[in-house]
Amino acid sequence: MNKTAIKNFAIWARNKLIADVSYDARLIGITEDGIAKPLPQSFGGTQFFDIGTAEPYSISGEAVRQRDKLIEVIQQKEKDTDYKTAYQYVIEEVAYTWFNRLIAIRFMEVNDYLPSHIRVLSSESGKLEPDLVTTPFDAELPFTAEEETRIFQLKQDNKLDEVFRILFLKQCNALNEILPALFEKTKNYTELLLSLSVIDQDGVVYHLIHDIPEDDFNVEKTGQVEIIGWLYQYYNTDLKDKADEAVKAGNKITRENLPEKTQVFTPDWIVRYMVENSLGRLWVEGHPDCGLKENWKYYLEEAQQEPEVQAKLAEIRREYAALDPEDIKLIDPCMGSGHILVYAFDVLMQIYESAGYSQRDAAKSILEHNIYGLDIDDRAYQLAYFAVMMKARQYNRRILNGENNCHVYAIQESNSINRAHLKYFGAGMDDIEKNAAKMQLEGLLDTLTDAKEYGSILNVENYNWDLLRQFIAEEDTAGQISMDNMGVEDTAERLNRIIDIGETMARKYWVTVTNPPYLGLRSIGAKTLTYIQDNYPDSKNDFFAVFIEKTIKYTLTRGKTTLVTAESWLSLSSFEKLRCTILNQTTIESMAHFGEGAFDAGFGTVAFVLNHEKVDNYMGSYFKLNDLEFANQKQNAILENNKKYLYVAKQEDFSFVPGYAVSYWVSQKLFDTFTKYSSLGSIAEPRQGLTTCDNERFMRCWSEISIKNLKFGCKSTEESESIPEKWFPYNKGGEPRRWYGNNDFVVNWQHNGAEIKEFVASKYVSYTRTVKNIPYYFRRGLTWSAIAKKYAVRAYDAGFIFADKGQAVFAPEGQYYYLCGLMNSKFTDKILEIISPTLDFNCGYIKKIPIAIEMDRARVVNDNVKENIAMSKEDWDSFEESWDFKKHPLLRNVSTISEAFTLWQTECDNRFNQLKTNEEDLNRIFIDIYGLQDELTPEVEDKDVTVRKADLQRDIKSLLSYAVGCMFGRYSTYKDGLLFAGEPYSLQAFVDKMNERPGTISAEELERAYRNEGIVVDEMFFPDADNVIPITDEEYLDDDIVSRLCAWLKAVYGADTLEENLDYIAKALGNKGSTSREIIRNYFLNDFFKDHCQTYSVTGSGKRPIYWLFDSGKQNGFKALVYLHRYTPDTIGNLRIDYLHKMQRVYESEINRMQDMMDHSENAREVAAASKRKDKLAKQLKECREYDEKISHLALSRIELDLDDGVKVNYRKLQTAQDGKFYEVLADSKNIMVKEKK
Repeated sequence: MNKTAIKNFAIWARNKLIADVSYDARLIGITEDGIAKPLPQSFGGTQFFDIGTAEPYSISGEAVRQRDKLIEVIQQKEKDTDYKTAYQYVIEEVAYTWFNRLIAIRFMEVNDYLPSHIRVLSSESGKLEPDLVTTPFDAELPFTAEEETRIFQLKQDNKLDEVFRILFLKQCNALNEILPALFEKTKNYTELLLSLSVIDQDGVVYHLIHDIPEDDFNVEKTGQVEIIGWLYQYYNTDLKDKADEAVKAGNKITRENLPEKTQVFTPDWIVRYMVENSLGRLWVEGHPDCGLKENWKYYLEEAQQEPEVQAKLAEIRREYAALDPEDIKLIDPCMGSGHILVYAFDVLMQIYESAGYSQRDAAKSILEHNIYGLDIDDRAYQLAYFAVMMKARQYNRRILNGENNCHVYAIQESNSINRAHLKYFGAGMDDIEKNAAKMQLEGLLDTLTDAKEYGSILNVENYNWDLLRQFIAEEDTAGQISMDNMGVEDTAERLNRIIDIGETMARKYWVTVTNPPYLGLRSIGAKTLTYIQDNYPDSKNDFFAVFIEKTIKYTLTRGKTTLVTAESWLSLSSFEKLRCTILNQTTIESMAHFGEGAFDAGFGTVAFVLNHEKVDNYMGSYFKLNDLEFANQKQNAILENNKKYLYVAKQEDFSFVPGYAVSYWVSQKLFDTFTKYSSLGSIAEPRQGLTTCDNERFMRCWSEISIKNLKFGCKSTEESESIPEKWFPYNKGGEPRRWYGNNDFVVNWQHNGAEIKEFVASKYVSYTRTVKNIPYYFRRGLTWSAIAKKYAVRAYDAGFIFADKGQAVFAPEGQYYYLCGLMNSKFTDKILEIISPTLDFNCGYIKKIPIAIEMDRARVVNDNVKENIAMSKEDWDSFEESWDFKKHPLLRNVSTISEAFTLWQTECDNRFNQLKTNEEDLNRIFIDIYGLQDELTPEVEDKDVTVRKADLQRDIKSLLSYAVGCMFGRYSTYKDGLLFAGEPYSLQAFVDKMNERPGTISAEELERAYRNEGIVVDEMFFPDADNVIPITDEEYLDDDIVSRLCAWLKAVYGADTLEENLDYIAKALGNKGSTSREIIRNYFLNDFFKDHCQTYSVTGSGKRPIYWLFDSGKQNGFKALVYLHRYTPDTIGNLRIDYLHKMQRVYESEINRMQDMMDHSENAREVAAASKRKDKLAKQLKECREYDEKISHLALSRIELDLDDGVKVNYRKLQTAQDGKFYEVLADSKNIMVKEKK
């Protein structure tokens, strides 16, 4: 099946149909803006509308009545919303109605299911004209003489589209006789808005025929009814995206967009697993000799059971054995497009045939007795109804005779039922029956009020349904039609449908199978939320959890319930009550734990089969597939019954695990650790920390603020009360990293967090709502990321505040290093797989880790851990992301970068290998302590060692970044660590930092140093004087970034090896260029700033560069770096006058030189090159002049920046002139600066 073609067509077709339907509505004066009245010249049964042409558009007769009905429907919908939304809803409804009908007719014509056996949309011969248009009167459609004449005339006039429209509507009306739920009589407004063409190659019909391979529809070839489901899913793609965006924006999901938000099509192999192991197993367990299970590829054989379990199962299966095929009722309460019901039909057919039925009789009986479905989406209902009926037609050619129907329904609301009409029903019944029926019917109507809000989770009382039907059937209006009883017949029809739906919702089923909606309840409306809280208190965290509970209620005792849901209920604490319900009231017979990637859900999933009777000590079968990456791997594991992934477990054992996590893969020894040892929470203190409620305001990356305003080593909140610094180290989580690191953030805790406390209190009354566990701030602890792909613990010293997602544990003195080692061991990884397999490492889970402390081994563990922390710190501090960074690791006592890199590579390898060895040693110790030699191995994979190996290109780029830092004075090769990171810069200040006796170098010597281009006699390298480093595409300036780099390399490695080092750098970079300098220049021109932004960004915080790139545009006319921490209000003015204007003069001079060359050279090639270069220079000059206009406004504004505001705010502030206008002069502004406040 070509799903790409199906998806492309469905998305395109929806937009095309909506555009066409909207256009037809606009012709009759109905638009998104309102409803126009007919023009005054309208008369009798004809109406005219202004469409902006010389002649108005006109409709007459039936079309006028259809327009009136369309207006009535829009206005009725408008009562629940606004006009624009009502209009869009109705247009969408018309579009999908015709889409569904087109798809249905295409499916039927390909499979020769149409009663006439004549193709409607295509031709068997492959010609463009459909067969029905070619031979319209062979289809035995009911034409009047007038219609026949009109068709003849239109065909003679070659008006094929008009012929097609007449015939298509006739065919739809004819199909109403056999498929009334999909092909309603079209004498309504949908017919008025039908605009289809068979000759237009940009039309929906043409694309349907030509874009999707015909075999995808043909059930005798590769096609399946499954295509209906894929078309439905893909048709809703744009609607689903809009619903997702609405949720992200904080809006609630409504009844209108709930289907799009929650619908996910279930792949065929997962449907087969679910149906075969529920419906199929129910029959096979009662009829073991039927021989059916051999046909079912996804059927799981039952595990070996203990004798007492076998006895209980025999008792249950005697009840199954008494069942006839007609007795087995199955429901999918979230049926979508009917995929599960369609495969259930196939399995039921096999069951019937094994019981001696013919396919013809079985198909009719299945429709009548076995299959039930519900959905809130009318679109899905239409397709599910069609899919089930087509499946029946596959087995019984006579099923589409108008006498057979199926029990699938779109849940309907009772809101608009005219209850005043109830008094006209129940004629002939005695008063007791009549009153009982009326009371029950009113109770049902009350229950189904706003039913689209709740769907099939509604609890419907089991009324006397035969009595209700009798009540409706016996209608008496005494033959009189009055205003009071007008529409009674319509009310009766609607009530019968309500009764059918109510009975379906109240009934109990032997088998319930579904893929329920996945939606966190924070995203739903107040009505639905209140109903769920009142009726499903144990599963109120997500819609899927509510459906687990509801499907169990739908199922008879000893019946089978199977769902595919999010995997989170297996372990998350928020689903603990639901787990207890499942484990105490049902038996988990089998489970396929898919994890992520099984289908397009966007999160990990699990399919499972429950028996609605608890069988003690039953051994369930569980496939653990969540470690497999791809869907086909998961599928094949079940197909092949791969024992590597198959586990057998008793659900009673789950009670040993904290929170009753469904930990089917756990050995008895691992279970025993929970009862044998104390929990972490009983010997240490895991805690959640500070949530600021506004990180943009209160949190920064440490590198963007002034280092002088950052307090290290604060001992207590009391100390923070009085000290002047504003910022304090803040553990926020980050990527998985063990032992040490991720020290990226700082938080505003000035005056003991006064500003944060005030802000939080304004939102929640008490600041302790999110400012948690204050007494633990600034204490030494162990931290980790609460949400991460892998659990990894890091040590930190006193002086930090910890966050909600960078949680911490505080250990007793003497156990700090031991717990750090244990929590970073494979034992802890295994335990967390059990109690928190969903990558959620909140304190509630961490505190449950069983802790075994053996004092005899504590010293070995502690020494090992201390060494690991030291090595990890050494690695972290090797690069400028660390606030303890001293100098670049490629600065060594050697004259070439090549030699330095070799030494660095050896150091990295030694550190990496030693850390890996140490971690494996720790694993051995803890595996031995817990006695888990059969369950765990000590080996650590290279990918799990969280210190870096040397990487030539990355490390050369970081060396260049360090060199730029030296150019700006952030660093110096002559002194370790940060130099200028917020304090005012001057040459004297720089020299004072170099000199142990400040002020002893004379002003004359300093001036001489600058006159000599930063090079004095001893080749000392000075920072740039004015904080502007130009980047040019050619060697125009003697102080551009490449020249400054050469000077730096001479100062660091020596002048003799300059060329060798430039060659080495160029080769490592791999950029384009014919010389080393050109390659390096191109790197600075095109890639340096991107790499810098990547270096100075942390996951979730965005880009926060400290070297800002002034960039004139695509022509590279002007580029220059400025260091944020040395910025002054004069910086832009200096940049403009000393560099931008200088570059303009350079371009003017070069343009003149090229012109002179063109005028005087006799070499044609030379002239061509000069002409090409002149054109380039002209573009660069033009770009610079335009850039100068913007820069001038900013230079005159003399903008002040405050480092405390952070990069994002300052990036916008620097580009906003004093008149409030924004002038974009910095690179990548859209992705860096804070969004504009509206």
